[in-house]
Amino acid sequence: MSLSLEEASEVFRDAVRDTVRRYWIWYFLQGAVLMAAGVLAIVYPAISSVAVISLLGWLLIISGLAQAVSLIGASKVPHFWLQLISVALAVLIGLLFLRDSGQGLVTITLLLIVFFMIEGIAKLVFALTIRPFPNWHWVLASGLLGIVLSLILWWSLPQVAVWLIGLLLGIKLVSVGFSMALLAWHVRQVARSALP
Repeated sequence: MSLSLEEASEVFRDAVRDTVRRYWIWYFLQGAVLMAAGVLAIVYPAISSVAVISLLGWLLIISGLAQAVSLIGASKVPHFWLQLISVALAVLIGLLFLRDSGQGLVTITLLLIVFFMIEGIAKLVFALTIRPFPNWHWVLASGLLGIVLSLILWWSLPQVAVWLIGLLLGIKLVSVGFSMALLAWHVRQVARSALP
C-alpha cells in the first residue's frame, strides 16, 4: 500500500508535532541557547581575528550540541539525517576553528559559506515538509536567511572582515533560535489548550 504525497505529509506533520510536543522543552532551550550565542556573536564581532575565530568555534560547537539534543527521540522523523549532517558540520567546523585559529580568513569564510548554505537548505526542506504546521513560515524564513547569508559572504570574499563574519553568524544563530523557540512554545500552548 502506497501513500499519496498529501497522506505522507500528514503522517510527517503528525510525527513532528508529536516529537515537538514530547520534547518541547529541549526545542525551547535549544532556541534560547542559539539566540544567546547569536547575540554574543553580534555583540563581540570587532575583537581580534584569533579571538573571533575561537569564539565562533565555540559558538558553532555549542549550537551544534544544542541542536543534537533536539534530535533526541526524532530518529524516525523523515529528513532526520539531513538535520544530523547539519549538526555534525556545526561541531566539525567549530573544532576546526579552535584547532587552527590563525589560519586564513578566506578558509574560514568558505567553511561558513558551506555551513550557512547546508543549514539553510536543511531548514527549507524541514519547513516545506511540515507546512501548514503552525509557525512553519518562521522555520522557512530562517532557512532562506541562511542561504542569503552564505551568498553575502561569497560575494564579499576578497574583502571579508572578521566583524562581518561574526555579525552574520550571530544573525543566523538568532534566527534559528527564535524559530525553534517559537515553534516549541506554540506547540506547548496548543497542547495545554487541548487538555481537558
